Formats: sequence, structure tokens, C-alpha cells
Amino acid sequence: MDFFFLSVILFTSCSALQPNFIVIFADDLGFGDLGCYGHPTSLTPNIDRLAANGLRFTDFYTTCPVCSPSRASLLTGRYQTRSGIYPGVLYPGSRGGLPLNETTIAELLKPLGYATAAVGKWHLGIGPDGMYLPTHQGFDQYLGIPYSHDMGPCWNLTCFPPDVKCFGLCDVGTVAVPLMHQDVIKKQPVNFLDLERSYSEFMSDFIYTSAMKTQPFFLYYPSHHTHYPQYAGPRAAGASLRGPFGDALFEFDSTVGHILDTLEKTGTINNTLIFLTADNGPELMRMSRGGNAGPLKCGKGTTYEGGMREPAIAFWPGVITPGVTHELASTLDILPTIARLSGASLPKVQLDGVDMTELMLEHGKSKRSTMMFYPTDPSEKYSMFALRLDKYKAHFYTRGSTHSGTGPDQDCQFISVLKAHDPPLIFDLESDPSENYPLSLDNDPALHSLLDRILEVKARFEASMVFGESQVGKGSDPGLQPCCTPLCQPKPSCCQC
Repeated sequence: MDFFFLSVILFTSCSALQPNFIVIFADDLGFGDLGCYGHPTSLTPNIDRLAANGLRFTDFYTTCPVCSPSRASLLTGRYQTRSGIYPGVLYPGSRGGLPLNETTIAELLKPLGYATAAVGKWHLGIGPDGMYLPTHQGFDQYLGIPYSHDMGPCWNLTCFPPDVKCFGLCDVGTVAVPLMHQDVIKKQPVNFLDLERSYSEFMSDFIYTSAMKTQPFFLYYPSHHTHYPQYAGPRAAGASLRGPFGDALFEFDSTVGHILDTLEKTGTINNTLIFLTADNGPELMRMSRGGNAGPLKCGKGTTYEGGMREPAIAFWPGVITPGVTHELASTLDILPTIARLSGASLPKVQLDGVDMTELMLEHGKSKRSTMMFYPTDPSEKYSMFALRLDKYKAHFYTRGSTHSGTGPDQDCQFISVLKAHDPPLIFDLESDPSENYPLSLDNDPALHSLLDRILEVKARFEASMVFGESQVGKGSDPGLQPCCTPLCQPKPSCCQC
């Protein structure tokens, strides 16, 4: 009997409940930042526990090296080029956002009776009258900052106790960073020292309430950690050996631990799939405050491996056998996997994700053989910058980024301008994950057939790609910036409550 169906039979014999789902999405976390991925001084005991008792991925990708596009792809199972979340990211006053005709994981599960909650960094738009907020995208509840927490005048905020101000100026001239509950501003500016405790309590209450009602739930926790400027409350500040970045990472890990404790106390842990990954690679321009890509090349903002290959862990006690997989997978695959496990109907649109059920539950082969690498500013003129086919990756264009603008590798830096490669640079990622040694078409004639396959896959995919209207391209309106006292003057400094 198929192992997946046997697992479902055994599972349903113990409980009439549908499985719960928790997706944890770290921010600017590098491939080499977690203890379970080899960092010697990171303090991540709870995430390491997930990895030791779950399935750890080595070849898992996000769809963009910056955050708004990668979040859209995770929630919809579609490349950001289809939904229009490009170029770059959305801002507090952006007119656009994740289109309401896109189907999120939450909207997929709602018809099945799931309770849904989003907690943390949304960053998929606010828009006029809050039309793009999570509560209009399938989530019953929302608590969080609706965009990146550096999109405010960070200099007036305390990031570490007792009164250590946030490092850097961030986006001076914008409103103070708000904490929103549902569509309403709860506090502005946010209290970073108390933020993670508030998130933990909110998530705990959500899980407890769902368990009491015997209602299946979907919890989406897009964390602000470990994005710059790092912050940490009293319990995490000074606890790590990695300074501010390490303290922020430890606080993130502690929140993961709090989620696990709540699942155990409510008896729902054996009925819950937890999937943990991150939105893009480390922001190397921040040096020791920016994270670590491990052996991978470059980081945030680039289509090299360090910008888009992420740590990822699937954890489901008694259902997922612990281990490590080298199979190819992506954030795109989370939606179709949750659809299969829950019995939800897939949206009737062009999906780019594939079902990972056999991969996770049987340690089987991936249904994914390709991954497309889009830059932060994709266009139909240039299309994808790179393509992975099985173990090979071809770069058609390369470019550095300010986000990866420190370190000795000039390929990563902003001064490394756009370069076209014809034929493309081809790397064997199994033997050369650092993308140091392009394969030579001249020295190995067999590579010509590989190149033909790559070009065929590229052409077929591009023929299927229809670019959605750019939501970022709709521009910004300062009047749309969230303000708890909307009639106050002068903005933005008066937006405080």
C-alpha cells in the first residue's frame, strides 16, 4: 500500500480532525545561519529539534531574492511575475498589493472549515482602506507589522534593552512603524522589546481556541527576524555569541519553541505539519549583522545560490520520518502540498508549485526538476536570469546587488553590473554549490546536449509565462501610509498613539 495513504489511514484512525498547518517564514535568513545547517555559534535549539525530528532540505528555493515577491509566491504557489508583485518590494504608501483575485493558502482552506491566522510581517500591501491586508486575503485574524519593520524612522525606536536604539536610520520621512490587529492600528510606533511576546501569546491563544473547538487551523508566522535592524527583548538580548544578529535569531527560535510547547499542551502536535523556511538570503551589506550564506555564493538581491537557496524543514511527528533530502523543492510547492493533505481543491489558475507529499512522507523523488531564478526587477525583455535543471544551473544574466555589497567577491557587489552570458554560465551544483567553476562547453562536448535541454525548458516555460500587472508599478501615495490619528498634522511625525 502507498505509504502516504497508509499514513493517512493510521492518522485518521486516531483522530477525526483534519491536519493543522503552520508555516514559519524567517526574514533574510541565510543558508548557513542555523545550527542545524552548520553554524558553530548560532543558538537555535528549537529549530534544531525540528530538523533532528523532521525532514531537512538541502536544495530548497524561494522565488526571489527580496521579500514581497517571495511572500506572494509562497502564499499563492505562483511566481511573482504572474501576480504582479514586482519590481522590488511594496512600501507603506504603495497603491498596489497582492491582487484579491489571487488565491492564498488561507483562502484554499477556508471552505474546509479551517481557522486561519497570520502573525508578523505581511508585506503584501495595505492599499486604500486596508484592502490588501491579511483579513481580506483569507485570514480570520491578523496581528503584525504590515510591511518591513525597517520601513520607518528606526532611530527613535529601542531595539535592545534597556534603551539601545536601533542601528541605522532606516526610512526617515515615513510614519512610525505600526502594530496592527486585524485592520486597526493597535500601537504606533511598535514596541520592539515586547513584540515577540505579543506574537507568541497571540499564536498560543489562536491554537488553544482552535483546539477547544476541535477546529483545524492554519497559522502563518512570517517573522521579522532576522531582518535588519535586529531587535530582541529582555529574555534574548545578550544570550547568544553572535551579537545583535544572534540575539534576534535566538528570539526567533524561542518563539518557535513557544509554538511547539503550545502544540504539545493542546495535544495537537501529532496532528500538525510545521514547515519552516525563509524569504531570501542574508543581507551581506550589513556584515556581521546581516547573516551567513554558508558555502553559497553572494546573498540577498542576487540570483546566485546565496540569494535564493534557503534552509527548510518539514516536521510532523509520527508522519514524517526524520532525515535529510537533497531533492529539489521550493516555496511554490507549499500550497499544492497543503491542498493534497487537507483535501482542498486547487485554484483554477496556472500554478508553478508541485505536490511534495511523497517527497516528505516517503523521502521519495521530487516532482520538481526545474527552478527559475528571477531578479528583483523582472521584465519580459530579460525574463529569468538563471534556470536550474536537475543538478545543473545556467546563468543567462548575472548582476551584483547593494544588499550583498560587502566581502571580497566582486560578483556580489553593486559595482558588478548586468552581464549577459551567451552561452550561459553552467554550474554543477552538486560538486560546486559555491558557483565558482563554470563548466566548459569546449572541453566537454556532452554539455552541448545539456545546454539544448536547458534552452528547451527555458523556451517552454517562457511561453507559459504571462506577466501580471505590476503592483509596485502603481506607485505610492503618502496619504496611504497607515496612521493611527489620520487627521493629525503634520504627518508623518504626528502618527503616534
